Amino acid sequence: MSTPEQPQTRSVWKRRAVIAAGVIVLLVIGYFVATSFLPRWWSHRVGDQVGGTFRWGIFWGLVYGVLCTLVPILVARQAIYRQLGWRGKGWIVLAAIVLALPNLMTLGIAWGSGSGAHAGQRTLDDQAPGFRGATLAGFIVALALAVLIEIALQVRRRHSAELTALRVDKKIHDARAD
Repeated sequence: MSTPEQPQTRSVWKRRAVIAAGVIVLLVIGYFVATSFLPRWWSHRVGDQVGGTFRWGIFWGLVYGVLCTLVPILVARQAIYRQLGWRGKGWIVLAAIVLALPNLMTLGIAWGSGSGAHAGQRTLDDQAPGFRGATLAGFIVALALAVLIEIALQVRRRHSAELTALRVDKKIHDARAD
């Protein structure tokens, strides 16, 4: 004998199954787009920007390497030090990933083994010489800058705490002297 709740439960599970199947199909399509279309598209955008010269390839590689590494690191750092819930931290990390996408797409071209990555490599070699190497150099510079910024902030925090303790000690000393 079935209860009136069973048909509702079945329809909920059917709806969830359809949604899950749709998400899986979208993920598979997204994977093929990401591995085939995006490397070609990104390499052509960079090639158009660089115009086939080493000077502009190195310049734009350094710009993308530094900015698309340093800014996402500083944004992601906010998820660690801010008093936010998991949802807020997730949005901050997602924003950092979006800001790092140019570097991630260049990395996908440089290390990728698919036909889209190989086409992107050929395009960057021809239309944006020096871009990949300069992006790597900019990435390394940005990592070093991020480490230096973090060290400076930690030293500042420690000195601020020490200064506050000294001020409290001085007030206590002054109060006893009176």
